[in-house]
Amino acid sequence: SVTLVVFEALRDRLTPKEAADVAAQLPTPLKRLWGANRRPSTDVEKLHAAEFIGRVRQRAALSDDREAERSVRAVFGALQLLLGSSDGRTGEAGDVYSQLPKDLKALWSAANEAQP
Repeated sequence: SVTLVVFEALRDRLTPKEAADVAAQLPTPLKRLWGANRRPSTDVEKLHAAEFIGRVRQRAALSDDREAERSVRAVFGALQLLLGSSDGRTGEAGDVYSQLPKDLKALWSAANEAQP
């Protein structure tokens, strides 16, 4: 459920074209998860890191923001590897990075660092 919630929040933070580009590179089971509960709107939800983490905490029923941030970092790191990037800044992962605000870029970039 955490992966689904992080996928939804990230997908809704991206332009529809970028979200479709990410989906095209995912294996079928994750592609289905990425597309689950898709909003009909083409508007980008301009969430920043605190709002993103809060949304994940609430929707995944996690105990606190620290747990939510660890979960976001884990999903971001796995997604980056699935997109063929070990640092989150190359290829399709780099395209995702380019659409994030500064504070979410920092979280995206830190995803493959050692977790606290």
